[in-house]
Amino acid sequence: MERIVECVPNFSEGRDSNVINEITSAIEAVSGVRLLDVDPGADTNRTVVTFVGEPEPVAEAAFRAVERAAALIDMRHHKGAHPRFGATDVLPFVPVSGVSMEDCAEIARQVGQRIGAELGIPVYLYEHAASRPERRNLSRVREGEYEGLAERLADPEWAPDFGPAALNPSAGATAVGAREFLVAYNIDLNTTDRRYANEIAYMLRERGRWKRSGNTEPFYYKGEVVQFPQDGTYPCGPCDFVGSSFEALKTHYREEHGGDLRQRYADLGIDPDNPSGPIFADGQFTHVKGIGWVIDDYHRAQVSMNLTNTAVASPHEVLEAAREVARRRGIVITGSEIVGVVPYEVLREAAVFYLRRMRKSTGLPVPDLMETAIQSMGLRDVAPFDAGEKVLAMPRMDGALVNRSTFDFVDEVSRDTPAPGGGSVAALAGALGGALATMVANLSVGKGEFDDRYQQLCSIAERGQVVKDELVRGVDADTNAFDKVLEAMRMPRDTPQQRTERGQAMQQGYRTATRVPLSTVRQCRDALVLCKEIVMMADPEMVSDAGTGALLAHAGAQAAAYNVRINLRHIKDEAFGEEMREQIESLLGECAELAQAVAEEVLAVLARDS
Repeated sequence: MERIVECVPNFSEGRDSNVINEITSAIEAVSGVRLLDVDPGADTNRTVVTFVGEPEPVAEAAFRAVERAAALIDMRHHKGAHPRFGATDVLPFVPVSGVSMEDCAEIARQVGQRIGAELGIPVYLYEHAASRPERRNLSRVREGEYEGLAERLADPEWAPDFGPAALNPSAGATAVGAREFLVAYNIDLNTTDRRYANEIAYMLRERGRWKRSGNTEPFYYKGEVVQFPQDGTYPCGPCDFVGSSFEALKTHYREEHGGDLRQRYADLGIDPDNPSGPIFADGQFTHVKGIGWVIDDYHRAQVSMNLTNTAVASPHEVLEAAREVARRRGIVITGSEIVGVVPYEVLREAAVFYLRRMRKSTGLPVPDLMETAIQSMGLRDVAPFDAGEKVLAMPRMDGALVNRSTFDFVDEVSRDTPAPGGGSVAALAGALGGALATMVANLSVGKGEFDDRYQQLCSIAERGQVVKDELVRGVDADTNAFDKVLEAMRMPRDTPQQRTERGQAMQQGYRTATRVPLSTVRQCRDALVLCKEIVMMADPEMVSDAGTGALLAHAGAQAAAYNVRINLRHIKDEAFGEEMREQIESLLGECAELAQAVAEEVLAVLARDS
């Protein structure tokens, strides 16, 4: 598995394109690093950069970016709407593939040590790289921002993990960490009143807000702040319970609100043995950090959030909660904005959520799912949103053959070249068979007679999209596999060693050229399963489509099996050959039974209506 790390540095410059370009050029100069996104903000005066690669080049690119930012950005002159304390404000490393969180924490420690030693910049480690529990939370590390940094550095409790415990006037400090994939997500309001944005942010974020009483409806911020009493009692933040001791309140909080009150107090900086100051009401979501601000370029206020664990608090769930909070206050949410990139699965889940709410099929092609999520969340409200650029790890069809036009592909098959041949055509036939089963399921969703089968139809359609896409990839995979055989055939054979190497390469090529069409047979079997499921419930007017799909999928399976068998003739490993033949016979038997069942149902329906 390829080892991939993502790095998402935030630089305290969002207005000078020359400075931003110099920093990103330093990143791109490192071989093995791919720059994914550059997202500057003039009002925040901050740029979020996203790049990926293997651990070593990513670490090097990160250091070079910090070095360049320190040379170009002077924090003494920086003003912006976003909290910040350094030229490179935060430098998080995120595991993507083949690396663990601890791997990323170690990268953070190594890069942080280098920044402190070579650049003379105070470095604080945070989140999974934190040197102590109280430094895990970025907001606590950055408390006081740049203006309070000199005082914080003078406090022995807040000595940096690396670098001098003294202010670097121009570069400030840098927080270096390892974290889960963070989605920077902003919600747009139809107002320029920052108080309204904060009202929503405080209701949603994990930190919550000061508890208030009195005039709290519809705007909570208008109420009176509730303070800890000094009579030895312990009021609860989320409700009206009052404990006689911290332990009594802790037990109540665990049983009624499902939380650890001691940890909650520690995060808020409250002494459980001697609490003072405002009592805090809980926010609606954990793993959400949020504030309100006004973006002049957009002519509106935004709720600006970091979603640090989308499995717990996804963008669409937070958006829907914000819509309800806003509605109760007469505020309209006009859309939302994703800063940087977002994982495909996050938007796919959003699309499925909105499709289910509309009682529409969830088994749609990837581009349709992305467009559903984009429109439902209003992701083009204040800025362009190109899924091809903004969505990380989105499934794509990049094959040279599948991206041809239909006529062009048929022409290519007809030429005097051995590939694309029967294997690629078999995969395409199977893909069309799976697509027809999916089409019938999608057409059935929304019809009154199928309302009680909504989940079943969505399941067929979702599985159909997966099978269809796998078979479409098989069109190129089969041709690419046979190309390996052709490459081996062209190898020199002038010496005994060359002939041995050529023979070994040909055997390996034929093994690959056997396994690929075997996968096609298996996937065609899966398409036939879907054809059978849908034909048993389809509207009589659509059974012919399901039947056609079964015929194509069955033909694809039989044709791919031909390719398996013809390649097995060249393989000398008898055990391998026997294993492949057994699998083929079993799969073809299943395919024949499924195709027969579909044909019988189609003919029965046609006979009834004739």
